[in-house]
Amino acid sequence: MPSDSDSNIATADALTLLLHNQHALGAAIEEVTKWLSESGVQPVAENAVEAMKTLDTNAKAITDAITRLRQF
Repeated sequence: MPSDSDSNIATADALTLLLHNQHALGAAIEEVTKWLSESGVQPVAENAVEAMKTLDTNAKAITDAITRLRQF
């Protein structure tokens, strides 16, 4: 059975990968948002901006969780 430390490391590693994916999705949404704004579809672009805000908020929480896990 893995120790708590091993489990924390594995969990932190998995969360780190998810965080990287979240950053990649945010970058993609940002590019689409720019294109939407330039194409005159402002309401859709505004929705995309709100989605990016959610990604940013959740990224902070995930980063905090990773930090806590790596401290133990």
